[in-house]
Amino acid sequence: MKNRMNSIMDEFKKKKILVIGDIMLDKYIWGEVSRISPEAPVQVVNAVRESYAPGGASNVANNVAALGAGVFMVGVAGEDLSKDTLVKEMKSRGINTEGILIHKNSPTIQKIRILAKSQQLLRVDYESKDGYPEHLQKEIAEFINSKIEEIDGVIISDYAKGVITKSVAEHIIKKCSEKEKIVVVDPKPKNTLLYKNVDMITPNHFEASEMSGLKDIDDNLIDSVGFKITTLLNTNVLITRGEKGMSLFQKDGGIFHIPTKGKEVYNIIGAGDTVVAVATLALVSGASLKEAAMISNIAAGIKVSKIEYPTVSIDEIKKYIEYYENE
Repeated sequence: MKNRMNSIMDEFKKKKILVIGDIMLDKYIWGEVSRISPEAPVQVVNAVRESYAPGGASNVANNVAALGAGVFMVGVAGEDLSKDTLVKEMKSRGINTEGILIHKNSPTIQKIRILAKSQQLLRVDYESKDGYPEHLQKEIAEFINSKIEEIDGVIISDYAKGVITKSVAEHIIKKCSEKEKIVVVDPKPKNTLLYKNVDMITPNHFEASEMSGLKDIDDNLIDSVGFKITTLLNTNVLITRGEKGMSLFQKDGGIFHIPTKGKEVYNIIGAGDTVVAVATLALVSGASLKEAAMISNIAAGIKVSKIEYPTVSIDEIKKYIEYYENE
């Protein structure tokens, strides 16, 4: 297994992926807590440092870039300082930002997390819920058309914030079908029917439950959930299931349950972004669906063991495989 996995990952650096979706700026305020405020019964955080990272769909692009591949980011930001910071953070990570469009009437989506002793105490969100004008959808389609020949695949990273609309999704799927490019989606249940006929979707078990209409997903229902989504959307489905690993449901009827490997879980933020990035790169690099699922399962295990860093490297994945093969 090791040699096959390594040969697939060695192809990553030759690939280019277009990521489209809701981009965000993640800001982290790291501090210490030693007292309660005299003004209200809340903890007082003494800020020690701040850090920034691409969030949302831009974290998917960050994961793709960290794996050595080329990546184009397509999304919408406001005309503000948060946009400037986000673009700077993306460029510093090797992400092409030509596809970032500006909507002056909406803020750049920003999530501020306040942490102490590696525990998240509070999150503050900045975002508009008004959606984006039609002309931006046309500009997105034009950008995709301009890059379709030089990319190997598309990731739709849908956080249901307005970038992925019916017309945008239809254009991506149609264009990629014409050019034989792989499309993988990290979905949101409210947009389920937009993802028909893509190559694969990667919902977590809560999202899969909602998408299928089968609530309270458990070991007895997982096969029914996967089969229902696969049939509804005519796509392969990779359901991430936390400590239970992943379950892959193929259009041809194949079902594979992949157990997770033992790792301490410190931070689940962005685990889904890691999965969709790794799975897509594996598929465009010649991996089978099962091989792509296995590699992304390993990457997710590494990701959740990290407190701060949002990405996983090929070297980390290879070392992980080596460790468990020699165990």
